[in-house]
Amino acid sequence: MKDYNRIRVVLAEKKISVGELAEMIGRHRTVVSNYVNNKTQPSIELLYKIAECLKVNVHDLLENPDKL
Repeated sequence: MKDYNRIRVVLAEKKISVGELAEMIGRHRTVVSNYVNNKTQPSIELLYKIAECLKVNVHDLLENPDKL
């Protein structure tokens, strides 16, 4: 399985836990864990909300398409 998002990397850089992000975006920790582990992907709308909460550009949350 390919990694489509970089949420795990950004969380590590920001020193924010999965649980903290889950609270910020109003989702269950398990759901967010699935996003972080690239088991499922957030909707585009939710990806923008995650970017806003983490104070990053939405593009920072996506893998470089050239790597895929």
